[in-house]
Amino acid sequence: MKIVDPLHDRWQHAEGEDGPRPHPAQVNYALLTLEQWHAVRAHWPTSCIVGVEVSNDVDINLLHGDVARLALIVLEFPKWTDGRAYTQGRTLRTRFGYQGELRARGEVVVDMLPLLHRTGFDSAILRDHPSTATIERVTQAFSAHYQGDVHEPRSHDARRANGQALRAEVLHVGD
Repeated sequence: MKIVDPLHDRWQHAEGEDGPRPHPAQVNYALLTLEQWHAVRAHWPTSCIVGVEVSNDVDINLLHGDVARLALIVLEFPKWTDGRAYTQGRTLRTRFGYQGELRARGEVVVDMLPLLHRTGFDSAILRDHPSTATIERVTQAFSAHYQGDVHEPRSHDARRANGQALRAEVLHVGD
């Protein structure tokens, strides 16, 4: 899991003085709102490296035909107790086959990292700035899970039935 420092992030919002630009300029590593993306996707070339931010109350099916063009999708957690973005992330990975970076942002706390990983997220912007030791302790707290996830869809019982040992998911923190 990559922990992103927003002050050193190469992805930049396409904003003007009054907020998001309705028709942003075509640049690589532009992080667009969903509305901006819908305004430009028809005429921006597929070679442009672009990302989109999606609120957790948006129907993720709106991105179904666009996932191959998006290098980054940022999903919003407005409250750490609101898990709708977990479902959006899992849907993007398992149903839509999204291969780009999937980032969590908002009220994201270190205790969420294992579930973020299990539902397909690669990176997160954390609300607080925990130490590397705290992150490692949290991400290595469980060596195996009973339920399947985006990395191993079979349950614990299904893996045991096939004679396979449970494997631990090790999360790596870094840039």
